[in-house]
Amino acid sequence: MDLTGFLYRTKAGRRLLPILTDRRLSDLCGAWLDSPFSGWLIPFFVRHNGIRLEEYDTRGMKSFNDCFSRKILPGLRPVDMNPDSLIAPCDGLLKAFRIRRDTVLNVKETGYTLSSLLGSSRLAAHFEDGLCLVFRLRVDHYHRYCYVDSGVKSRNLFIPGCLHTVRPAALEAYPVFTTNCREYALIRTENFGTVVQMEVGAMLVGRICNHRQEGSVLRGEEKGFFQYGGSTVIVLLQKGKALLDSGITEASLSGRETPVKLGQKIGRSCQLSKQVVV
Repeated sequence: MDLTGFLYRTKAGRRLLPILTDRRLSDLCGAWLDSPFSGWLIPFFVRHNGIRLEEYDTRGMKSFNDCFSRKILPGLRPVDMNPDSLIAPCDGLLKAFRIRRDTVLNVKETGYTLSSLLGSSRLAAHFEDGLCLVFRLRVDHYHRYCYVDSGVKSRNLFIPGCLHTVRPAALEAYPVFTTNCREYALIRTENFGTVVQMEVGAMLVGRICNHRQEGSVLRGEEKGFFQYGGSTVIVLLQKGKALLDSGITEASLSGRETPVKLGQKIGRSCQLSKQVVV
């Protein structure tokens, strides 16, 4: 049994959760991982996770968080700029769900409601019968993310919470997305209507680091980055605004995740074709 299984599946582990998921511990860990004293972890982390550092800008990389939130070299994450294309905002493992009434998704018989995710039942109602795209990032993934389309964004709304891991063992025991800290913005996009783009923190993530507040944004523009830990990006789309690639839809219906990369086309807009999302 790994550490996650111990924490969420045993009595002893569950007793430790209130301590390990306390934001003060997360902040303390984050401060240490920001410091040069954490630099000795970099070679082990890179080797253990098979990270190819030659693909990243390593200038000024002194702390562990410098490595974790590293920037990829230009050209290695090309963004599909076709206005008709729906793109992935990050590297990760994608699973898509149809939003039924107030339900976003069910994982291991645990339901997550859209109103609790957003902290607003009124906003949740606007996404009835729409799509919820969940991008799960492992620690070895690239942890920077971009805007899914050009448009005008709202101010960021931060919802604090205790920090639980997003790994599957945790999902069996806790409504993870409603207890984790998260931050989201509404984006009035050019090609996909009003979109919610949300970042969800996990256990021992020091920060969700978004770059700006309200204003105009561009497709592919960096929205922000995560610091240490497993993380999740969630995109909510309104009914009839996008059609996912069939392979992603079929995998999601079978309960499987699809590996994707930042900027990759994962679907298309229904704005011109007027096709209904299935």
